[in-house]
Amino acid sequence: MKILTVVIPCYNSESYMRKSIESLLPGGDDIEILIIDDGSQKDNTLEIAKDYEERYPGIVRAIHQKNKGHGGAVNTGIQEASGIYFKVVDSDDWVDSKILLRVINRLKMLEERKTPVDMMLTNFVYDKEGAWRKNVMQFRHAFPQNRIISWDDLGHLKQTQYILMHNIIYRHDVLIRSGLRMPLHTFYVDNVFCYQPLPYCEKLYYMDVNFYHYMIGREDQSVNEKIMISRIDQQIRVNKIMIDVFTQQNWSGLDKNVRKYMLNYLNKIMTVTSVLLMVGGTTEDYEKKADLWGYLKHKNEKLYYRLRMSFLGMWMNLPGALSHKAVVRGYKILRRFIHFN
Repeated sequence: MKILTVVIPCYNSESYMRKSIESLLPGGDDIEILIIDDGSQKDNTLEIAKDYEERYPGIVRAIHQKNKGHGGAVNTGIQEASGIYFKVVDSDDWVDSKILLRVINRLKMLEERKTPVDMMLTNFVYDKEGAWRKNVMQFRHAFPQNRIISWDDLGHLKQTQYILMHNIIYRHDVLIRSGLRMPLHTFYVDNVFCYQPLPYCEKLYYMDVNFYHYMIGREDQSVNEKIMISRIDQQIRVNKIMIDVFTQQNWSGLDKNVRKYMLNYLNKIMTVTSVLLMVGGTTEDYEKKADLWGYLKHKNEKLYYRLRMSFLGMWMNLPGALSHKAVVRGYKILRRFIHFN
């Protein structure tokens, strides 16, 4: 059995997917690379995937499906995976090949010692096009390193620190037990991927290595601000799924710190969605913002007031045009330093 399955969702990715695939090939026979062609059109994504499958049999598999969106490609990957552990690498991102070998060896060691973990965390690098300084998302002051830990070992996380798809490696059966099924034809579903399975992760492991390189800055990228605003309904859909996940979760018997982290992350996503609607600035955008907060209130009134009265929530819901302008201006300043789009 492979120690690690890596899924690469691809859609019209011929111009950059090779770099992603090549960065994973040094994993050799320990790794399974599933290249999911999500109904690409007008390019050679599928042909490139099949070429790698032919050249690296037993390591690379090319899977073609009708277009279902990023979430649909990940769902297929979860269904087809044979590895013990599972990771997603987007087709325009890549990993550090030398660190990949260290990660694989650590996972193998944990299995050989019969001390498996539910989730491994590493660092990731924001590779923003044109930026001279590369931001690194690391957790060395929040998580103990190189040992099995629990949520109870979690230290203080800054507001700018969060667990994303890029630094997560899940145990495959955690995804199965969590019932994770990503929505189809929807962007920003990586927020669901790094959220819903967390209550099923009891044993964690953190390696302080800059493993994943997250490319941002392309004009056609989904996290480009203009594109995010144009797809705001999909962001809202994901936000509501996260509300459902949190409000439907049975927290009895779970570590209080996983609930605390998920609450804070939900608060951040509510903030991102609200700010984008305020940047949009139309009457319809403000109606959608009110509807989103109304949805939260309907699902859990106590949670609604808790988030509404938080520092971020109060800023998102201040009355008056001047307050809204101040929030939007603050967002634009913060974006320069965090580089999240």
